[in-house]
Amino acid sequence: MTTVYDDLDGQEATGVPMRRIRFSINGDKKVAEVEPRLLLAHLIRQGIGLTGTHMGCDTTNCGACTVLVDGRAVKSCTMLAVQADGHEITTVEGLATASELHPLQEGFKEEHGLQCGFCTPGMMLSAKALLDANPDPTEEDVRWALSGNLCRCTGYQNIVKSVLWAAAKLRAQAPAEEPAAADEPAPADEPAPEPEA
Repeated sequence: MTTVYDDLDGQEATGVPMRRIRFSINGDKKVAEVEPRLLLAHLIRQGIGLTGTHMGCDTTNCGACTVLVDGRAVKSCTMLAVQADGHEITTVEGLATASELHPLQEGFKEEHGLQCGFCTPGMMLSAKALLDANPDPTEEDVRWALSGNLCRCTGYQNIVKSVLWAAAKLRAQAPAEEPAAADEPAPADEPAPEPEA
């Protein structure tokens, strides 16, 4: 960040104090020297160069700047970068792997959940926080989780369908619980099954 001061007739300028913070972003460990007043959104966009985190309102109304901090959806336009010290940050760039999209990204493509795309990163990260906590949400659960994110293009229906599509895919990918093997003894408080004839 560039700081410009008025020249006060040769008086020695005092600098803004800097803070060193350590954090992880999308799995990469980072150290940054930041002004205490720097917003997390500005650190992510200008400092690190990850521009998927959008700035829409600067007042937490729109949700375009939503990121995950330790898995929790946070609006980065009102969180100070120094508050991220010691935490894990996930941005939309951290959802996909090098070879495939995250199911949420696929869902938005398959169900036409985006138009201009400005709100999409924040929507996806709010949805990821929901699906991490609740892998089988109802439509009402999805609408509630996304209620802090505004979309100025759509009627939200396809966004909700996209999240439900992703939830179904994630559930299908989850390893199924294996049934107990037939030769394992029954727990002590349950009667043993009758042998088959």
